[in-house]
Amino acid sequence: MSPLQPTEFEHLAVLAAREVEGLRLELLGGRPAFRPMADGVHSTLTTWLARQRWQQKPEWGLHIGLGLKVGADREGRAVPDGVLLPVGHLLGTGYWAEPDGVLLTAEVTSGGDEEADRRDRIGKPRAYAESAIPVYLLIDRDSREVVVHDRPEDGVYAQRLSVPFGKTVALPEPVGIELDTQQLLSWAAGEGEC
Repeated sequence: MSPLQPTEFEHLAVLAAREVEGLRLELLGGRPAFRPMADGVHSTLTTWLARQRWQQKPEWGLHIGLGLKVGADREGRAVPDGVLLPVGHLLGTGYWAEPDGVLLTAEVTSGGDEEADRRDRIGKPRAYAESAIPVYLLIDRDSREVVVHDRPEDGVYAQRLSVPFGKTVALPEPVGIELDTQQLLSWAAGEGEC
C-alpha cells in the first residue's frame, strides 16, 4: 500500500470532520491517526490556557482546532489543541495553515489514550521542531506537569523544561508570558486523575 499523500489526507480529514462531530484526523510520519474527542478536563485545561493568554497578550489569538502543515517537508498534518498567533494572521488561510508565524503550539494529553499521548510526547515535538515553531507546550495530565520545549534546532527542540502542576512556568520568547499552574494542581486533586 502506497503512503497516503497530503492532498488525499486533507480531503479525507475534511470529509470526516463534516460527518462525525469531534473527529479530527492527523498525519504524522506518513501515518494517519485519529484524535480522540476532548473530555471535560481536556477542554477545561485548553480554556485555562486561552484565559492565561488573553490576560497577558490580548493581541494574540489562541486558535483551537486549527490544522497545521508540519514536518521538515510540510508533508504532515497536525491539529494542535492550541496554536498561538498574532490576531488576523490566518486571514485567507484554508483548512491547513503553514506554520510560518506560529509562536507556540500546545497539546493537552488525553489521559487514557496511550497512542494519542505518545504522539503528543514524541511525534508532535519532532514535527513542530522540524517546522521551526519556537515553543511547544505540553500539559501532561498523567505526570501532572507542564513541559516547555523551545529553541528548535536541526529538527529537535534544544531545550526542554518540566514544571510540576502548582508552580509558575515562564514561557520563553517570542511568547514571553508566565503561566500560574496552581489551578491545574487543584483540578488534578479534585478529579483524582487530571
